[in-house]
Amino acid sequence: MPHNTSRYLAEGPRVGIRHFTYEDGAEFTARARESKQLHQPWLFPPDSAGAYAAYAGRLIEDPSKAGFLVCEKALDSGEDGAVAGYININNIVRGGFQCGALGYGAFAHAAGRGLMREGLDLVVRYAFGPMGLHRLEINVQPANAASIALARACGFRLEGFSPDMIFIDGAWRDHERWALTAEMRASG
Repeated sequence: MPHNTSRYLAEGPRVGIRHFTYEDGAEFTARARESKQLHQPWLFPPDSAGAYAAYAGRLIEDPSKAGFLVCEKALDSGEDGAVAGYININNIVRGGFQCGALGYGAFAHAAGRGLMREGLDLVVRYAFGPMGLHRLEINVQPANAASIALARACGFRLEGFSPDMIFIDGAWRDHERWALTAEMRASG
């Protein structure tokens, strides 16, 4: 019987998570272009080869970042399925803080199917397990109902409101601050 050599860092029933690679550029950028209407005005993922190479390079090479692709599991082959979305842990601070800030986006073909919920649960488990983080934060624009629903569904709690927090699409945008700690996850 062949040994399973999955590239996934963690797997659920329908998705697996794995790190970004440079080879994912063609699929990622095609899905980003297909998903512009879904993403904007919230997200602007790279949609060209050059932009993807720079973006992926930061996630691959910068130790203060960790990027994860959420992939649908192929039912009858050892290959990865379609990339459903992505979840990045940015601004990872070690030492006494052990915290990172999450950013994420679903691609249009996967939106509303629960795949990102499963993927975010896997990333949280991986962050609090092998990565050794203690706290994860999500900053969400208040009108981004889908992103807030995902944060809430995965056990994050609303901690506050920050006016003019992040510069997005030409303006400083207000954000709600959501967070989850390893202890909250263990007791939830």
